[in-house]
Amino acid sequence: MPNSQNSYATRVVTPEEVRFSYVNLLKPKASTFGGDPKFSAVLLIPKAHTQTKAALDAAVNAATQKGKAEKWGNVIPPRLRLPIHDGDGVKESDGLPYGPECKGHWVLAVSSGTDYPPKIVGPDLQPIMDATEVYSGMFGRIAVNFAPYNSNGNKGVGAYISTNVMKTRDGEPLGASAPDAGSDFGGAPAQAAPQYQQPPYGQQAYGQTAQPAAPQPYGQTQGQGQRFDPLTGQFL
Repeated sequence: MPNSQNSYATRVVTPEEVRFSYVNLLKPKASTFGGDPKFSAVLLIPKAHTQTKAALDAAVNAATQKGKAEKWGNVIPPRLRLPIHDGDGVKESDGLPYGPECKGHWVLAVSSGTDYPPKIVGPDLQPIMDATEVYSGMFGRIAVNFAPYNSNGNKGVGAYISTNVMKTRDGEPLGASAPDAGSDFGGAPAQAAPQYQQPPYGQQAYGQTAQPAAPQPYGQTQGQGQRFDPLTGQFL
């Protein structure tokens, strides 16, 4: 069915889970090629998820027809750049194979500008407030809108985050990630705080940094009736 904005059904909500990689959904980031910072992620769609792939293809085709009518002079360019790539193939940018996490998947990069931050919820539809819950490797669903472009001689269809992202479950993190507190401290027994004997005046406990005595007015008594000269640091 056409959407309410135009006669082209370019928006789709993935009906099945996808895996998220290169996640920048909480804070916009500029690409290595420069340009404005953007919220972004790479979606890994298992090739077995034919329902999701069919829905994405239909939205791409709708965006292509929109581009033909509105962007490309009623002609579909012969070398049209499309956003969905084969993770078992090689990257267009450098001809190198995709990473091992892409094998057996379709690869789709999505982004949005800083004026359109994604709304990220959990399976209960409640907003996710803990930043550590949003990471590369998690699984979820996402709303994507496809739009044609004609910029600097490049013609194609781009994929954009259409506001909503749902995390459905955790997955093995992709790339470096900090261990959670439970793995560091969950099995450690509680220990009483060690008791240290106060070192004699003028000495320093091991591992501590000596703190200079606060300056006192000349002639003020210090210790057992002794007078302290703050300029020389000597007792009088």
